[in-house]
Amino acid sequence: MTDTVLIDIDPLLLERVRRVATAHGWGQQQALVHLLEHGLFACEAELAARFSDNDAQALQEAIAALEQIQDDPGFSLIGRTSADAPSDAPGEPSPAPQSSGERLPG
Repeated sequence: MTDTVLIDIDPLLLERVRRVATAHGWGQQQALVHLLEHGLFACEAELAARFSDNDAQALQEAIAALEQIQDDPGFSLIGRTSADAPSDAPGEPSPAPQSSGERLPG
């Protein structure tokens, strides 16, 4: 592996590298390699999380198409409980009346 020389590195950045090296008991070279690897992983993960232009456009078009769908009492109830559903939805039973808290004798 070839040696890499960092010229004109910001003194504050170099001090941060030294603190990491000291805290972990590493030499400066080991700390730099570790920090570069982890920094690269973070940057690569950030790049991987982005859509290509074609994918982003397709997603925007799909969302726009879904936003044009009219409210449908059946479709719009998928995944909802009866407490979440609007009371005027066809085919849905009305919620049971709430108890007034009175106890029946017996």
